[in-house]
Order: sequence, then structure tokens, then C-alpha cells
Amino acid sequence: MVKPGGDSTLTVLVAFGANLVIAIAKSVAAVVSTSASMTAEAAHSWADTGNEIFLLVANRRSARTPDERRPLGYGREAYVWSILAAVGLFVVGAAVSVWRGVTELLHGEEGAEDYRLAYLVLAVAFVLESVSWLQAVRQLRREAAELDTEVLDYAMHTSDPTVRAVFAEDTAALIGIAIAFVGILLHQLTGAVVWDALGSILVGVLLGVVAVVLIDRNRQFLTGEPGSPRVHDALVARLKSFPEVAEVRFLRPEFIGPKALFVVASVDLVGDDRESTIAVTLRGLEQRLEQDRYVAEAVLTVSEPDDGVSRVP
Repeated sequence: MVKPGGDSTLTVLVAFGANLVIAIAKSVAAVVSTSASMTAEAAHSWADTGNEIFLLVANRRSARTPDERRPLGYGREAYVWSILAAVGLFVVGAAVSVWRGVTELLHGEEGAEDYRLAYLVLAVAFVLESVSWLQAVRQLRREAAELDTEVLDYAMHTSDPTVRAVFAEDTAALIGIAIAFVGILLHQLTGAVVWDALGSILVGVLLGVVAVVLIDRNRQFLTGEPGSPRVHDALVARLKSFPEVAEVRFLRPEFIGPKALFVVASVDLVGDDRESTIAVTLRGLEQRLEQDRYVAEAVLTVSEPDDGVSRVP
């Protein structure tokens, strides 16, 4: 079984440090430049900074050892805290950005400002966000290669919500910086505040979309995510590789935390074992299946003698 934490914690810590520095710098630039886009970016970075704290808590609490109260462990707590982080991104990042943009659009004053500090801060922020983004991509690429899948596909379907959140937030941050730059530049060139205001609104919409996607993915894992067909097929193949198993009639995997599966299966056993030996055989099979790094616990039963229809494709 793979324990949550490790690489994911490092990825979140790198993101937290980068976002904290960026949030402070953007806040100063927003005050000096009075730019709506820069204000939106500052709100975005403060939201990301707070979110990393939630993600660190998610890693810590989900890694607790199973006990009598929670025999399957505390892995699902990762999705609870990750949802809170996504809600924070939506409320603080998206809502504040849209509100600031609309306010600037309705009541902003026309004219040019000295945005040299804003440009400098955006450049520094882009570099720092890129460092954090690359750390997340390195982790995703390494784990995706182990499963022979594409990085983006793995990012969307991984059971580790923290690395997905960091990757999504950093990607949105890099796009948001580009939007803010264009909005500020057009404001300077034209003197029309509408460009800066639209930049802020677009950043807010971008953050809202990312937040909704993250909330939905965590919701799916909280309510019982069985994993992809690839996961299902791999488990069937693993069970069929045991010489004691003649056929797999039913299989239900379910993620109970980051990289941790609970597996329930109905199997036909080879031969005609007496009832006294069946339980021993099944428990032996369960223990061997649980040796797989992603299987936290397995429950196997024998299929009914007259059940000739397999429910496993």
C-alpha cells in the first residue's frame, strides 16, 4: 500500500513558499498601481497560499495509521480538506477577482498609470510559479510513467488530490499572469480602464472554472470512486494470475484515500475445496493481493455454484 504524503508534501511546500512571496509582492504592486488585474492576481495568490495550508493538512490527516475506529484508515480526509481548498479558491480568488473587475468597470477612472512595478512583480511571479508548476509536473510525469499513461490524463484521474490541486492552481496562475499582463498593457496603451477590468474578470472566471473542476473530482472520490477501467482490468488480471483462482465473477474496487484501494471480489476457486479450507485459501489470496502497492485491503468471496454468468467484462 502506498502511503500518502512524501512527494506530494514536498510539492505542496514548494507551492506554499512560492505563493506566499508572490502574494506579498502582488499586494504591494496592486496598492501602488491601483490595477484591477493586479488586485485580482493578489487575491488569487493569497487564495492559493491559504489553499496550500489546507493541502498540507490533507496530507497529514489522511496519512494517519488505521485503528479500531477507522480500520480502513483516514485516507478520505484528503478529499475533504482538498474540497475546502477548492472552495477557498472559488470564494476568495474567483469572487474577489470578478467583484474587483466589475467595480473597476463601473467606477474606474480613465487614464494611464505607472505600472512598471506591476510588470516587474508579474515577471517575478511567473518565474516562481513556474518553479512550483515544474515540481508538480515532475511528480505527475514520474507517476504517470509508472502507469504508462499521459500526464494530463493522470492529473485529472489520480487519486492524490493534493498534487492535482497544485498542478491545476499553478497552471491557472501562469495563465492568469498572462491575462493580467495583457490587461495592464492595454490599459497603459489605450488609457481605457475597461481592459484592466476585463483582465480581472477573466482571471476570476478562470479561477472559478478550476475550482469547480477540483470540487467535482474530490466529490467523486468522497462518494466512492471505483477508478478507471485500467485499474479494474489490472486487478482482474492480478487475481487471475493466482493459480488458486479459476475465474473472477465480480469485482468492485473503491478508492479509500490517495493511492489506496479497497477491493471486494467474488471468485471461483480451482478444484473442489472443502468449506474448512476455503476460508484459509481466500485469506491467503487477500493477503497476496494486498501486497500490491495500491491495494489497502481486499475482501474475496466464492461465487455461487450455479452462478455461471460473469459480471466482470
